Amino acid sequence: MEGWQVGGGSSGGGGDERGTSQSPPKIINPVRVGFVSTPRKRSINTIERWQLPGRSVRRTSRGGYPLQTSPRLSPWPRDTVPRPRRRGSTAVPASESEEDFFLRWFLLLIPVTTFGLGTWQVQRRKWKLKLIAELESRVTAEPIPLPADPLELKDLEYRPVKVRGRFDHSRELYILPRTMVDPEREARDAGRISSSGESGANVVTPFRCSDLGVTILVNRGFVPRKRVNPDTRLKGQIQEEVELVGVVRLTETRRPFVPENSPDLNRWHYRDLRAMARVTGAEPIFLDAVLASTVPGGPVGGQTRVTLRNEHLQYIVTWYGLCAATSYLWFRKFVQRLPF
Repeated sequence: MEGWQVGGGSSGGGGDERGTSQSPPKIINPVRVGFVSTPRKRSINTIERWQLPGRSVRRTSRGGYPLQTSPRLSPWPRDTVPRPRRRGSTAVPASESEEDFFLRWFLLLIPVTTFGLGTWQVQRRKWKLKLIAELESRVTAEPIPLPADPLELKDLEYRPVKVRGRFDHSRELYILPRTMVDPEREARDAGRISSSGESGANVVTPFRCSDLGVTILVNRGFVPRKRVNPDTRLKGQIQEEVELVGVVRLTETRRPFVPENSPDLNRWHYRDLRAMARVTGAEPIFLDAVLASTVPGGPVGGQTRVTLRNEHLQYIVTWYGLCAATSYLWFRKFVQRLPF
């Protein structure tokens, strides 16, 4: 293969001068050897346009075409050399944007939904505070006579009414276990895991109304467990006709984890007016005797809890907190496009 040189070799000396009349040599591994030759039946001008990535071709004095290797060798064509993306660039390929489109707007539903729930809890808290204030105003209102129509009592819960009649102590019912309602003690025990209140029962006694001619149920109040037996509180078992004031209460449904009532054992865990009325033969009308109706040696009245569960402030903080956190993460992921 005389007449062909590698790199920038000398153009004179060595080899015979057969010129271009000799058939061009074949290409022998141009990447490793570093030169190309003229293919058969092709013009020499064609060879002058051949290049390898990062290399150039020049003519020698004897007609050969050795390759002059450039300082930088690269297996990539110059127009396809991959260039690193600039760090922190916000440019996103169109295909990637299309793929993330659904995920982006779907995840945006999380902060939007939590914001809506937080706003809803704000309205619920306003409603609950208004309801509590209304109940407190009812409890402190002047007592009215007990309506003759039981249907009117549906709109009078927590409203004080006054009745006159006699107790029937032979058919007492016991709602247990209960602790005595004592606002001072409850305020003192607030925040403690256990309460210092003594366990006992509420005594529910049929009451024959002399002015209406009907028998109703009256929660006379709390007694300790050791005084649930009526024989231990005979002094408080009044037999004469009395006038008392009580707060209207409606029936209640059994809450989760509350045991079922046991009428046969006279153990009641929640206020089921129909069942109580059926056992005692009274009307399904229920009153909580006020504290002023307490008699010496008898149950302690005033066992009505007028406070309602109000945890909406906690829900507001929770939902708005989740809204703020998820909004920040969404902005960081899809707007700033920063890694987590």
